[in-house]
Amino acid sequence: MMGKNSKGSSVAMKKTGGDIVFHTILDIFLVVTLVIIVIPLWSTIALSFRPATFIGNSLEGMFLPPWKWSNQAYAALLGNNGFINAFVNSLKILVFGVATALVLTIPIAYGLSIDGLPGKKFLNIFVLIPYMFNVGLIPSYLVVTKLGLTNHLAAVFLPVAVSTYNCMIMRNFFEGIPNSLKESARIDGAPEWRILLQIIIPLSKPILMTIGLFYGVSFWNDFMHAMLYLNKNELQPLPILLRNILLASGMNEYVEASAFGEAPIAAIKAASVFMSAIPMVIAYPFIQKYFTKGTLAGSVKG
Repeated sequence: MMGKNSKGSSVAMKKTGGDIVFHTILDIFLVVTLVIIVIPLWSTIALSFRPATFIGNSLEGMFLPPWKWSNQAYAALLGNNGFINAFVNSLKILVFGVATALVLTIPIAYGLSIDGLPGKKFLNIFVLIPYMFNVGLIPSYLVVTKLGLTNHLAAVFLPVAVSTYNCMIMRNFFEGIPNSLKESARIDGAPEWRILLQIIIPLSKPILMTIGLFYGVSFWNDFMHAMLYLNKNELQPLPILLRNILLASGMNEYVEASAFGEAPIAAIKAASVFMSAIPMVIAYPFIQKYFTKGTLAGSVKG
């Protein structure tokens, strides 16, 4: 018996030693990954606060002490009407786009989740067709122009307001809600729209937050639709403005005084990139607690 116990304890020690080695390797890998992520982020932040009088290479600029930083680039951006206007346009696209996408996606996903729906299998395949076969850029452009959406902010989010991927995830979440709740409401005579509004939606906060985040990131970073359909300067969102600043950085060292003052173009570019990420950085901590639950519940059934 003692021999068996000593053998079992030695195996346990070996497993414990193997776990320690594995966790050590994992910790090293995570630290290296974190460093790889943090270095470009810190470089961008340090560059955005770099004064115009700075002389040195990029590595020296990353270790510039905070008391030598300058907010010249941020002051130039916030004092520029073009940047403020682009930021407001992006906010409009974000708010109206997410609201429109959720209003359209929720009823489609709920309809596809109803048991016994006539033609449910056909409807699911019909919704999947656009996901598997993209119509292409030219037909999409013709549809948008024929609808008169050119030079309207709606042209950025309305053509892609319903994502098949997001719709399927939300459908799976709705299917995971107990049918007993829906059947009880139907027995009491509640119509489907009332079941959706008073039962399904209050229980679906995680998936609504998750899908809203997916749509929000997509609309906030959308460059292609804005470039195709928004031809007026007063309608350009942040991605277009960032592209123009990037192009300007290859032409001269300083932005013209009429645009952003005497701030270095590199600092202007870094500051605009950092400020464009602020809305997503602010929103994510509030949505994070719903993110994992909503994604897993919407992706895995049973």
